[in-house]
Amino acid sequence: MSSYTARTLPRHRGPAAWSVLLGDPPPARELDTKITADFTIIGAGFAGLSAARRMTQLQPDAKIVALEAGRVAEGAAGRNSGFMIDLPHDLASDDYAGVGDDRAMIALNRQAIAFAREAVAQYQIDPNYFDPAGKVNGAVSAAGHAHNESYAQHLASLGETSEMLDPQQMHELTGSRHYRSGLYTPGTVMLQPAGYVRGLAAGLVEHGVAVFENSAVTGFQKQDNAWQVQTAQGSVGTGTVILTVNGHLESFGIETDRLMQLFLFAAMTPELDAEQMSHIGGQSRWGVTPSDPMGTTMRRIDSGQGGNRIVTRTCAALRPGMAAKARDLNRAARVMQGKFDQRFPQLAGLQMQYQWAGHLCLSLNGVSVAREIEPGVYSGCVQNGLGTARGTLTGIAAAERACGHSSDITRHFEAEQPPKRLPPQPFRELGANAVLRWKEWKARKE
Repeated sequence: MSSYTARTLPRHRGPAAWSVLLGDPPPARELDTKITADFTIIGAGFAGLSAARRMTQLQPDAKIVALEAGRVAEGAAGRNSGFMIDLPHDLASDDYAGVGDDRAMIALNRQAIAFAREAVAQYQIDPNYFDPAGKVNGAVSAAGHAHNESYAQHLASLGETSEMLDPQQMHELTGSRHYRSGLYTPGTVMLQPAGYVRGLAAGLVEHGVAVFENSAVTGFQKQDNAWQVQTAQGSVGTGTVILTVNGHLESFGIETDRLMQLFLFAAMTPELDAEQMSHIGGQSRWGVTPSDPMGTTMRRIDSGQGGNRIVTRTCAALRPGMAAKARDLNRAARVMQGKFDQRFPQLAGLQMQYQWAGHLCLSLNGVSVAREIEPGVYSGCVQNGLGTARGTLTGIAAAERACGHSSDITRHFEAEQPPKRLPPQPFRELGANAVLRWKEWKARKE
Protein backbone atom coordinates (compact mmCIF):
# COMPACT_ATOMS: atom_id res chain seq x y z
CA MET A 1 0.00 0.00 0.00
CA SER A 2 1.39 3.39 -1.03
CA SER A 3 0.96 6.07 1.60
CA TYR A 4 1.89 9.75 1.82
CA THR A 5 1.63 11.87 4.97
CA ALA A 6 1.97 15.66 5.12
CA ARG A 7 4.73 16.37 7.61
CA THR A 8 3.96 20.08 7.63
CA LEU A 9 1.10 22.27 6.43
CA PRO A 10 1.38 25.74 4.85
CA ARG A 11 2.25 28.51 7.32
CA HIS A 12 2.21 32.15 6.28
CA ARG A 13 3.81 35.27 7.69
CA GLY A 14 1.87 38.50 7.24
CA PRO A 15 -1.38 39.08 5.34
CA ALA A 16 -1.99 38.18 1.71
CA ALA A 17 -2.44 41.85 0.83
CA TRP A 18 -3.64 41.32 -2.73
CA SER A 19 -6.55 39.32 -1.36
CA VAL A 20 -7.24 41.77 1.46
CA LEU A 21 -7.65 44.56 -1.11
CA LEU A 22 -10.55 42.68 -2.72
CA GLY A 23 -12.57 42.47 0.48
CA ASP A 24 -13.88 39.37 2.18
CA PRO A 25 -14.62 36.44 -0.11
CA PRO A 26 -17.85 34.45 0.17
CA PRO A 27 -17.93 31.91 3.02
CA ALA A 28 -15.65 28.96 2.45
CA ARG A 29 -17.00 25.61 1.40
CA GLU A 30 -15.11 23.14 3.60
CA LEU A 31 -14.81 19.40 3.13
CA ASP A 32 -16.50 17.85 6.16
CA THR A 33 -17.72 14.51 4.84
CA LYS A 34 -16.70 11.56 2.66
CA ILE A 35 -17.03 12.12 -1.07
CA THR A 36 -15.71 10.59 -4.30
CA ALA A 37 -14.14 12.09 -7.40
CA ASP A 38 -12.44 11.05 -10.61
CA PHE A 39 -9.60 13.54 -10.06
CA THR A 40 -8.54 15.18 -6.80
CA ILE A 41 -6.23 18.17 -6.94
CA ILE A 42 -4.29 19.07 -3.80
CA GLY A 43 -3.59 22.81 -3.88
CA ALA A 44 -5.77 25.49 -5.50
CA GLY A 45 -3.26 28.11 -6.62
CA PHE A 46 -2.10 28.89 -10.15
CA ALA A 47 -1.04 25.30 -10.81
CA GLY A 48 -4.00 23.56 -9.21
CA LEU A 49 -6.68 25.73 -10.76
CA SER A 50 -4.96 25.58 -14.15
CA ALA A 51 -4.92 21.80 -13.85
CA ALA A 52 -8.62 21.81 -13.04
CA ARG A 53 -9.44 24.01 -16.02
CA ARG A 54 -7.39 21.86 -18.39
CA MET A 55 -9.19 18.77 -17.11
CA THR A 56 -12.57 20.35 -17.82
CA GLN A 57 -11.37 20.73 -21.41
CA LEU A 58 -9.98 17.21 -21.76
CA GLN A 59 -12.63 15.31 -19.77
CA PRO A 60 -15.68 17.56 -19.43
CA ASP A 61 -17.79 14.86 -17.76
CA ALA A 62 -15.23 14.03 -15.05
CA LYS A 63 -15.87 14.80 -11.39
CA ILE A 64 -13.07 17.09 -10.28
CA VAL A 65 -12.31 18.16 -6.71
CA ALA A 66 -9.73 20.78 -5.66
CA LEU A 67 -8.64 21.03 -2.03
CA GLU A 68 -7.03 24.21 -0.67
CA ALA A 69 -5.38 24.32 2.76
CA GLY A 70 -6.53 27.88 3.46
CA ARG A 71 -8.59 30.36 1.47
CA VAL A 72 -8.10 30.62 -2.27
CA ALA A 73 -5.58 33.41 -3.11
CA GLU A 74 -4.33 33.73 0.46
CA GLY A 75 -1.41 31.34 0.05
CA ALA A 76 1.50 31.79 -2.34
CA ALA A 77 -0.87 32.63 -5.20
CA GLY A 78 -1.87 35.85 -3.45
CA ARG A 79 1.62 36.74 -2.20
CA ASN A 80 3.60 37.27 -5.41
CA SER A 81 4.24 40.50 -7.31
CA GLY A 82 1.82 39.65 -10.13
CA PHE A 83 4.26 39.54 -13.07
CA MET A 84 3.28 36.88 -15.64
CA ILE A 85 6.44 36.95 -17.75
CA ASP A 86 6.86 35.55 -21.24
CA LEU A 87 10.62 36.03 -21.69
CA PRO A 88 13.58 34.22 -20.07
CA HIS A 89 13.65 35.11 -16.38
CA ASP A 90 16.33 32.96 -14.78
CA LEU A 91 16.66 34.15 -11.19
CA ALA A 92 20.03 32.41 -10.83
CA SER A 93 21.63 34.43 -13.65
CA ASP A 94 23.06 37.94 -13.58
CA ASP A 95 20.68 39.37 -16.18
CA TYR A 96 17.79 36.81 -16.44
CA ALA A 97 19.16 35.19 -19.61
CA GLY A 98 18.37 31.48 -19.52
CA VAL A 99 20.76 28.60 -19.90
CA GLY A 100 18.55 26.23 -21.92
CA ASP A 101 16.43 26.57 -25.03
CA ASP A 102 15.07 30.05 -24.45
CA ARG A 103 12.98 30.08 -27.62
CA ALA A 104 11.15 26.96 -26.51
CA MET A 105 10.60 28.41 -23.02
CA ILE A 106 9.26 31.67 -24.46
CA ALA A 107 6.78 29.70 -26.57
CA LEU A 108 5.63 27.75 -23.52
CA ASN A 109 5.30 30.89 -21.40
CA ARG A 110 3.16 32.44 -24.10
CA GLN A 111 0.98 29.35 -24.11
CA ALA A 112 0.49 29.88 -20.37
CA ILE A 113 -0.43 33.53 -20.92
CA ALA A 114 -2.86 32.60 -23.70
CA PHE A 115 -4.42 29.95 -21.44
CA ALA A 116 -4.89 32.56 -18.70
CA ARG A 117 -6.24 35.13 -21.17
CA GLU A 118 -8.83 32.62 -22.39
CA ALA A 119 -9.82 31.90 -18.78
CA VAL A 120 -10.32 35.63 -18.15
CA ALA A 121 -12.68 35.80 -21.12
CA GLN A 122 -14.47 32.51 -20.39
CA TYR A 123 -15.07 33.22 -16.70
CA GLN A 124 -15.58 36.97 -17.12
CA ILE A 125 -12.76 37.86 -14.75
CA ASP A 126 -12.28 41.61 -14.31
CA PRO A 127 -9.79 42.62 -17.07
CA ASN A 128 -8.11 44.97 -14.60
CA TYR A 129 -6.77 41.82 -12.98
CA PHE A 130 -5.07 40.77 -16.25
CA ASP A 131 -3.32 43.79 -17.74
CA PRO A 132 -1.03 43.10 -20.75
CA ALA A 133 1.04 46.20 -20.03
CA GLY A 134 4.55 44.77 -20.30
CA LYS A 135 7.26 45.46 -17.74
CA VAL A 136 10.56 47.29 -17.32
CA ASN A 137 13.91 46.08 -16.00
CA GLY A 138 15.10 49.07 -14.01
CA ALA A 139 18.81 49.87 -13.61
CA VAL A 140 20.40 52.24 -11.12
CA SER A 141 24.15 51.61 -11.33
CA ALA A 142 26.54 51.25 -14.25
CA ALA A 143 26.61 47.51 -13.54
CA GLY A 144 22.82 47.38 -13.64
CA HIS A 145 22.75 49.24 -16.94
CA ALA A 146 25.30 46.77 -18.31
CA HIS A 147 22.94 43.95 -17.28
CA ASN A 148 20.16 45.65 -19.23
CA GLU A 149 22.37 46.01 -22.30
CA SER A 150 23.44 42.36 -22.06
CA TYR A 151 19.85 41.20 -21.70
CA ALA A 152 18.73 43.36 -24.63
CA GLN A 153 21.43 41.78 -26.80
CA HIS A 154 20.32 38.33 -25.70
CA LEU A 155 16.71 39.13 -26.57
CA ALA A 156 17.75 40.49 -29.96
CA SER A 157 19.59 37.23 -30.68
CA LEU A 158 16.27 35.46 -30.03
CA GLY A 159 14.38 37.81 -32.35
CA GLU A 160 12.60 39.50 -29.43
CA THR A 161 12.01 43.24 -29.24
CA SER A 162 12.83 45.55 -26.35
CA GLU A 163 13.18 49.28 -25.81
CA MET A 164 15.81 51.02 -23.70
CA LEU A 165 14.41 53.87 -21.61
CA ASP A 166 16.57 56.79 -20.48
CA PRO A 167 16.41 58.44 -17.01
CA GLN A 168 13.77 60.96 -18.10
CA GLN A 169 11.54 58.26 -19.56
CA MET A 170 11.88 56.26 -16.35
CA HIS A 171 10.91 59.36 -14.37
CA GLU A 172 7.88 59.94 -16.59
CA LEU A 173 6.83 56.33 -16.08
CA THR A 174 7.44 55.91 -12.35
CA GLY A 175 7.71 59.42 -10.91
CA SER A 176 11.10 58.39 -9.50
CA ARG A 177 14.48 59.86 -10.45
CA HIS A 178 16.24 56.85 -8.97
CA TYR A 179 16.72 54.94 -12.22
CA ARG A 180 19.55 55.30 -14.72
CA SER A 181 17.83 53.25 -17.42
CA GLY A 182 15.06 50.81 -18.05
CA LEU A 183 14.55 47.99 -20.53
CA TYR A 184 10.91 47.71 -21.58
CA THR A 185 9.56 44.42 -22.91
CA PRO A 186 5.93 44.25 -24.04
CA GLY A 187 4.89 40.65 -23.38
CA THR A 188 4.48 40.55 -19.61
CA VAL A 189 0.97 40.56 -18.15
CA MET A 190 0.55 42.45 -14.88
CA LEU A 191 -1.89 40.53 -12.70
CA GLN A 192 -3.86 41.40 -9.65
CA PRO A 193 -2.93 37.88 -8.61
CA ALA A 194 -5.61 37.37 -5.99
CA GLY A 195 -8.27 38.79 -8.30
CA TYR A 196 -7.24 36.49 -11.12
CA VAL A 197 -7.02 33.39 -8.90
CA ARG A 198 -10.32 34.10 -7.15
CA GLY A 199 -11.96 34.62 -10.54
CA LEU A 200 -10.47 31.41 -11.88
CA ALA A 201 -11.77 29.45 -8.89
CA ALA A 202 -15.24 31.00 -9.15
CA GLY A 203 -15.42 30.23 -12.86
CA LEU A 204 -14.43 26.62 -12.30
CA VAL A 205 -17.06 26.20 -9.61
CA GLU A 206 -19.69 27.46 -12.05
CA HIS A 207 -18.47 24.82 -14.51
CA GLY A 208 -18.85 21.96 -12.04
CA VAL A 209 -15.49 21.77 -10.26
CA ALA A 210 -15.84 21.34 -6.49
CA VAL A 211 -13.39 23.67 -4.71
CA PHE A 212 -13.04 23.15 -0.96
CA GLU A 213 -11.20 25.71 1.17
CA ASN A 214 -9.81 25.43 4.71
CA SER A 215 -9.40 21.76 3.83
CA ALA A 216 -5.73 20.97 4.24
CA VAL A 217 -4.76 17.47 3.11
CA THR A 218 -3.07 15.54 5.90
CA GLY A 219 -2.22 12.56 3.71
CA PHE A 220 -3.38 10.10 1.07
CA GLN A 221 -2.99 6.37 0.61
CA LYS A 222 -3.87 3.64 -1.83
CA GLN A 223 -6.70 1.33 -0.79
CA ASP A 224 -7.69 -1.36 -3.26
CA ASN A 225 -7.98 0.42 -6.61
CA ALA A 226 -8.58 3.94 -5.29
CA TRP A 227 -6.75 6.65 -3.41
CA GLN A 228 -8.14 7.94 -0.13
CA VAL A 229 -7.29 11.61 0.40
CA GLN A 230 -7.68 12.72 4.00
CA THR A 231 -8.43 16.14 5.45
CA ALA A 232 -9.10 17.00 9.08
CA GLN A 233 -12.85 16.53 8.72
CA GLY A 234 -13.42 14.65 5.50
CA SER A 235 -12.00 12.46 2.76
CA VAL A 236 -12.12 11.92 -0.98
CA GLY A 237 -12.07 8.52 -2.64
CA THR A 238 -10.49 9.15 -6.03
CA GLY A 239 -8.90 7.44 -8.97
CA THR A 240 -6.23 10.08 -9.50
CA VAL A 241 -4.36 12.49 -7.23
CA ILE A 242 -2.69 15.60 -8.59
CA LEU A 243 -0.25 17.43 -6.33
CA THR A 244 0.02 21.15 -7.12
CA VAL A 245 1.56 22.29 -3.86
CA ASN A 246 4.88 23.66 -5.15
CA GLY A 247 7.50 23.32 -2.39
CA HIS A 248 5.15 21.40 -0.14
CA LEU A 249 5.76 18.45 -2.44
CA GLU A 250 8.59 17.73 -0.02
CA SER A 251 6.08 17.71 2.85
CA PHE A 252 4.66 14.53 1.36
CA GLY A 253 8.09 12.89 1.26
CA ILE A 254 8.65 13.49 -2.46
CA GLU A 255 12.00 14.90 -3.70
CA THR A 256 13.26 15.18 -0.13
CA ASP A 257 16.51 17.16 0.21
CA ARG A 258 16.25 18.28 -3.41
CA LEU A 259 14.04 21.38 -3.13
CA MET A 260 15.10 24.84 -2.00
CA GLN A 261 12.39 26.41 0.14
CA LEU A 262 12.82 30.15 -0.35
CA PHE A 263 10.90 33.12 0.99
CA LEU A 264 10.69 36.54 -0.62
CA PHE A 265 9.19 39.57 1.08
CA ALA A 266 6.99 42.46 0.03
CA ALA A 267 5.35 45.57 1.40
CA MET A 268 2.49 47.74 0.20
CA THR A 269 1.67 51.35 0.97
CA PRO A 270 -1.69 52.58 2.22
CA GLU A 271 -3.89 54.00 -0.51
CA LEU A 272 -2.28 57.22 -1.69
CA ASP A 273 -4.34 60.40 -1.52
CA ALA A 274 -4.50 63.03 -4.25
CA GLU A 275 -1.71 65.12 -2.73
CA GLN A 276 0.63 62.15 -2.41
CA MET A 277 -0.07 61.09 -5.98
CA SER A 278 0.66 64.60 -7.22
CA HIS A 279 3.99 64.53 -5.38
CA ILE A 280 4.92 61.29 -7.11
CA GLY A 281 3.64 61.94 -10.61
CA GLY A 282 4.30 59.22 -13.17
CA GLN A 283 1.77 56.80 -14.58
CA SER A 284 -0.87 55.04 -12.50
CA ARG A 285 0.19 51.49 -13.41
CA TRP A 286 3.66 50.13 -13.98
CA GLY A 287 5.94 47.30 -12.96
CA VAL A 288 9.73 47.45 -12.58
CA THR A 289 11.83 44.38 -11.96
CA PRO A 290 15.50 44.99 -11.07
CA SER A 291 18.16 44.55 -13.74
CA ASP A 292 19.97 42.35 -11.21
CA PRO A 293 17.64 39.52 -10.06
CA MET A 294 18.66 40.12 -6.42
CA GLY A 295 17.63 43.78 -6.55
CA THR A 296 14.30 45.40 -5.71
CA THR A 297 11.02 45.00 -7.58
CA MET A 298 8.60 47.94 -7.56
CA ARG A 299 5.05 48.10 -8.79
CA ARG A 300 2.30 50.73 -8.83
CA ILE A 301 -1.37 49.85 -9.05
CA ASP A 302 -4.53 51.92 -9.32
CA SER A 303 -8.15 51.79 -8.20
CA GLY A 304 -8.99 49.05 -10.70
CA GLN A 305 -6.56 46.69 -8.98
CA GLY A 306 -7.09 47.56 -5.32
CA GLY A 307 -6.35 51.25 -4.84
CA ASN A 308 -3.58 53.68 -5.71
CA ARG A 309 -0.65 51.97 -4.02
CA ILE A 310 3.00 51.10 -4.47
CA VAL A 311 4.42 47.64 -3.82
CA THR A 312 8.05 46.99 -2.89
CA ARG A 313 9.63 43.53 -3.00
CA THR A 314 13.13 42.56 -1.94
CA CYS A 315 15.15 40.29 0.39
CA ALA A 316 15.21 36.50 0.44
CA ALA A 317 15.72 33.76 3.02
CA LEU A 318 16.09 30.00 2.67
CA ARG A 319 14.04 28.14 5.29
CA PRO A 320 13.96 24.34 4.84
CA GLY A 321 11.18 24.14 7.44
CA MET A 322 8.90 25.90 4.96
CA ALA A 323 8.04 28.77 7.31
CA ALA A 324 9.52 32.25 7.34
CA LYS A 325 10.63 33.55 10.72
CA ALA A 326 9.42 36.74 12.36
CA ARG A 327 12.94 38.14 12.24
CA ASP A 328 13.05 37.49 8.48
CA LEU A 329 10.01 39.67 7.91
CA ASN A 330 11.18 42.32 10.38
CA ARG A 331 14.53 42.60 8.66
CA ALA A 332 12.94 42.73 5.21
CA ALA A 333 10.48 45.41 6.35
CA ARG A 334 13.35 47.68 7.37
CA VAL A 335 15.16 47.10 4.10
CA MET A 336 12.02 47.66 2.02
CA GLN A 337 11.24 50.91 3.81
CA GLY A 338 14.71 52.14 2.90
CA LYS A 339 14.30 51.05 -0.73
CA PHE A 340 10.95 52.85 -0.97
CA ASP A 341 12.37 56.02 0.59
CA GLN A 342 15.31 56.01 -1.86
CA ARG A 343 13.01 55.79 -4.86
CA PHE A 344 10.36 58.18 -3.59
CA PRO A 345 12.02 60.74 -1.31
CA GLN A 346 8.95 62.94 -1.76
CA LEU A 347 7.08 60.33 0.35
CA ALA A 348 10.00 59.22 2.53
CA GLY A 349 8.87 57.80 5.85
CA LEU A 350 5.43 56.76 4.61
CA GLN A 351 4.70 53.66 6.67
CA MET A 352 3.66 50.54 4.82
CA GLN A 353 0.16 49.21 5.46
CA TYR A 354 0.93 45.57 4.62
CA GLN A 355 4.09 43.47 4.85
CA TRP A 356 4.27 39.77 4.06
CA ALA A 357 6.35 36.76 3.11
CA GLY A 358 5.75 34.58 0.06
CA HIS A 359 6.93 30.98 -0.34
CA LEU A 360 8.87 29.98 -3.45
CA CYS A 361 10.43 26.66 -4.38
CA LEU A 362 13.49 26.23 -6.57
CA SER A 363 15.63 23.30 -7.63
CA LEU A 364 19.40 23.53 -7.88
CA ASN A 365 19.34 22.75 -11.60
CA GLY A 366 16.27 24.87 -12.35
CA VAL A 367 13.90 22.01 -13.19
CA SER A 368 10.28 21.50 -12.19
CA VAL A 369 8.64 18.30 -10.98
CA ALA A 370 5.76 17.85 -13.41
CA ARG A 371 5.53 14.10 -13.91
CA GLU A 372 3.91 10.89 -12.74
CA ILE A 373 5.10 10.05 -9.21
CA GLU A 374 3.54 6.59 -9.28
CA PRO A 375 0.48 5.18 -11.03
CA GLY A 376 -2.44 7.46 -10.22
CA VAL A 377 -0.33 10.23 -8.61
CA TYR A 378 0.90 13.22 -10.62
CA SER A 379 2.86 16.31 -9.70
CA GLY A 380 2.76 19.86 -11.08
CA CYS A 381 5.25 21.45 -8.68
CA VAL A 382 8.51 23.40 -8.27
CA GLN A 383 8.01 26.70 -10.09
CA ASN A 384 11.55 28.06 -9.61
CA GLY A 385 10.29 31.49 -8.58
CA LEU A 386 8.05 31.88 -11.63
CA GLY A 387 4.77 30.82 -10.08
CA THR A 388 2.32 32.63 -12.35
CA ALA A 389 3.51 31.36 -15.74
CA ARG A 390 5.44 28.25 -14.66
CA GLY A 391 2.70 27.30 -12.21
CA THR A 392 0.15 27.53 -14.99
CA LEU A 393 2.34 25.32 -17.18
CA THR A 394 3.05 22.67 -14.56
CA GLY A 395 -0.64 22.52 -13.71
CA ILE A 396 -1.52 22.02 -17.36
CA ALA A 397 1.20 19.37 -17.68
CA ALA A 398 -0.04 17.44 -14.65
CA ALA A 399 -3.61 17.47 -15.94
CA GLU A 400 -2.59 16.38 -19.42
CA ARG A 401 -0.44 13.53 -18.09
CA ALA A 402 -3.26 12.38 -15.84
CA CYS A 403 -5.61 12.35 -18.82
CA GLY A 404 -3.17 10.56 -21.13
CA HIS A 405 -2.71 13.62 -23.33
CA SER A 406 0.62 14.66 -24.87
CA SER A 407 1.61 18.19 -25.90
CA ASP A 408 4.61 20.51 -26.16
CA ILE A 409 4.07 21.28 -22.48
CA THR A 410 4.12 17.68 -21.27
CA ARG A 411 7.08 16.82 -23.51
CA HIS A 412 9.07 19.74 -22.11
CA PHE A 413 8.68 18.65 -18.51
CA GLU A 414 9.12 14.95 -19.31
CA ALA A 415 12.54 15.77 -20.81
CA GLU A 416 13.79 17.52 -17.68
CA GLN A 417 16.22 15.82 -15.33
CA PRO A 418 15.24 15.20 -11.69
CA PRO A 419 16.14 17.93 -9.19
CA LYS A 420 19.73 17.71 -7.97
CA ARG A 421 20.40 16.75 -4.38
CA LEU A 422 21.13 19.67 -2.07
CA PRO A 423 24.08 19.94 0.33
CA PRO A 424 23.39 18.47 3.78
CA GLN A 425 22.18 20.48 6.73
CA PRO A 426 23.24 22.73 8.40
CA PHE A 427 25.48 23.76 5.49
CA ARG A 428 22.49 24.09 3.17
CA GLU A 429 20.70 26.75 5.19
CA LEU A 430 23.79 28.56 6.46
CA GLY A 431 25.56 28.53 3.12
CA ALA A 432 22.54 29.49 1.03
CA ASN A 433 21.60 32.40 3.28
CA ALA A 434 25.20 33.64 3.28
CA VAL A 435 25.19 33.59 -0.53
CA LEU A 436 21.82 35.36 -0.60
CA ARG A 437 23.09 38.14 1.69
CA TRP A 438 26.20 38.54 -0.45
CA LYS A 439 24.13 38.78 -3.63
CA GLU A 440 21.77 41.25 -1.96
CA TRP A 441 24.75 43.37 -0.99
CA LYS A 442 26.11 43.29 -4.54
CA ALA A 443 22.71 44.32 -5.89
CA ARG A 444 22.03 46.85 -3.12
CA LYS A 445 21.81 49.82 -5.50
CA GLU A 446 19.38 47.98 -7.72
